[in-house]
Amino acid sequence: VQLQASGGGLVQPGGSLSLSCAASGFILDYYAIGWFRQAPGKEREWVSCIHGSSDASTYYSDSARGRFIISRDNAKKMGYLQMNSLKPEDTAIYHCAVHLGSCRALQSGTIDYRGQGTQVTVSS
Repeated sequence: VQLQASGGGLVQPGGSLSLSCAASGFILDYYAIGWFRQAPGKEREWVSCIHGSSDASTYYSDSARGRFIISRDNAKKMGYLQMNSLKPEDTAIYHCAVHLGSCRALQSGTIDYRGQGTQVTVSS
């Protein structure tokens, strides 16, 4: 079982990045996919989540709503986080995680699998 986030990098304020989460070793279809981030000296923060199965409901933190878009491609076993209008305060290591159930569980920190993160740095 493996989850791997990628797509991070250095971007100027106002720019965009697209993160990817590759899953292997399990059937992704039924898992909710969530994105978390952790900045230096701060606690882990939930960013966004998308339900699994036939329910593709999406949820966003207040800081992400209106700027980030979460999506998934079950056939490719991938999750995505499109981040637009990036701000310096978005700088963090971003992780993807899954739960065989609901986004509510992920939001509360109940995680089945979590992958290594990818660094996002927003700076001029």
